[in-house]
Formats: sequence, C-alpha cells, structure tokens
Amino acid sequence: MKLKEISKPIAEDLKEYNKYFKTLLRSNVALLDLIVKYISNKKGKQARPVLVFLSAKLFGDVDKRAYTGAAMAELLHTATLVHDDVVDEADQRRGIATINSRWNNKIAVLIGDFLLAKGLLSAIDASEFSFLGAISNAVRRMSEGELLQIQKSKDGDIDEDTYFRIISDKTASLMASCCEIGAISTSDNPEYHKIMRDYGEYIGISFQIRDDIFDFNIGSTITGKPTGNDLKEKKITLPLIYSFNKADRSETKRILKIIKNGDLKSKSIKHICDFVAEHGGLEYSKLKADEYKNKAIKLLDVFEDSEAKTALINFADFVVQRKL
Repeated sequence: MKLKEISKPIAEDLKEYNKYFKTLLRSNVALLDLIVKYISNKKGKQARPVLVFLSAKLFGDVDKRAYTGAAMAELLHTATLVHDDVVDEADQRRGIATINSRWNNKIAVLIGDFLLAKGLLSAIDASEFSFLGAISNAVRRMSEGELLQIQKSKDGDIDEDTYFRIISDKTASLMASCCEIGAISTSDNPEYHKIMRDYGEYIGISFQIRDDIFDFNIGSTITGKPTGNDLKEKKITLPLIYSFNKADRSETKRILKIIKNGDLKSKSIKHICDFVAEHGGLEYSKLKADEYKNKAIKLLDVFEDSEAKTALINFADFVVQRKL
C-alpha cells in the first residue's frame, strides 16, 4: 500500500496544512525566498506530518494545533537534512542538487538554522509549549546519535546494541515526537501520549533498518539512494554487524580494512554487498525491521477500531515494505 492511500483519512487536513505551511516560510529576503521555494518544490512524501495527523485523529479531529505540530516536525526534519548534506559533503539528495552544492556551505547552514528557528517560533507563537518539550528532546537525541555514529565510524567499532542506540536517537526520536505531538493535540491523557511516542519510536527504528538494507541492494536504482553510500561514509549498519558476527575473524578484518581505507570503488562495494548477502545480513535485518513493526502495531491494541487506527497499522506495514 502506498502512503497516499494510507493518508486518505487525513487527505483534506494535508491540503489545508500545506497552505498553512507555505505561510510560515515567507520572508523579506529574496535569496531566502528563492531557496525555500527550491526546497518546497522537492518536498517528499510528508511521512512526518502524516504521523502527526493520524496520531491526532486517533483521539479527535485534526485542527490548527496539529498543523502547528506537523510544521514544527517537518521544519526540523528539513533543517537536519540540509545540515547533514553539508556534513556529508553531499552533491545530491533524491537525485536533486543539495543546497550546499547549488549555493555553498555557509548558505546551507544558515538556511538550516532559519528552518529550525521557524519551527520553534511557530510553536511559541501558538503557545504550544508542550510541543516544544517533545521536539527539543528529539533535537537533543538526534545530535547525540549523530555524534555517536561519527565516533564509532571513526573507530570502526560498533556492536548491535550501539547500532540500535544510534538509530533510535538519529531517526526514531523525531518520529516518536511526531506521534506524541499528534496525540497531545487532541488528547489530555498522558498514557496515550506515551503509547503513541513508543509507537513512533518503534516505527522509526523499523524505518531506519529498512533504509540501511537499501544500501546493500546491488543493481537497484529505485530508492534514489546510491548503493554503498553508507559504506563510503564508513557507516557500519545492521546488515554488516550481523555478518561480521557470523563470518570468520580474518574475513571480518579484511572487510573492515577495505571500509576504513575509504575511497570505495564499485568492485569493493559489490564485494562487501556479496559478503553481507552470503552471511545472512539482509535476511536478519528484515526480520528485525518486522519485529519492531509488530511491536508498534501491538501498542495500538488498546484503542478501538477506527479509520485512524487502521491507517496507523498500514503505515507500519508501509515502513517495512517500501521501495523508497
């Protein structure tokens, strides 16, 4: 099932939200307006606003509070992508030139700062201080996760527990905040807020595992993410971690040396992808992604059946089945 189909219960809300979102980004600086328009034109599937709205609809009607929360999350997410492209020296994202490559690093950093500030100000202007707590926690965790990954990539030393800590902080924390904010916007029950936060956490973990699997799909062009991109950045992810644990120590050392030396060519990337496939790294990772998806769905058992609940279940399935 595609995300557009999953989003049907909140399709009208998304339309209204998109109008609201555009008004937030207006400024009196021509260059800023130009770049913001450039970013808006390459808008993705809006997975995070969808999570906010579905979580809100589970307990009531989506309203302006949910729009504010969704905008906060989307602005933070976009800001981190812009900053990540600077850190990674990326030329493209999803086949389109990055801000840093089309303009320069300084402008990209400032644009990221602007987007983050606009997100926080939108909550302050609406007096949604409970949203600030949820989103600030996500910002902290995302920073910690990124720094831990940089440290571990440099050392070439990462185990499964550390991997899950990294992806929980880097990816799952924002999805958890989206679901928590959505629940806060239509419910006063702290227990429901926690359930939805945990749902988002599990979905985020599953999402990132699926993303990491894409990196080892030789010959696939459907993801928009080049095969071996993480390997070139010396990131050790779950398919590789599991394979290291199953392979001979000498073979593991040889693969690690190739990755540490950097400047991987297509032949080396194929060799590592074959190594992962041979030792069951992809199958194991798919099983773990399914495990976290099922944990997320199980949390929803306490709620009565509804359009929103069905959509959240379908969203969980979409995360592990997606091709992009």
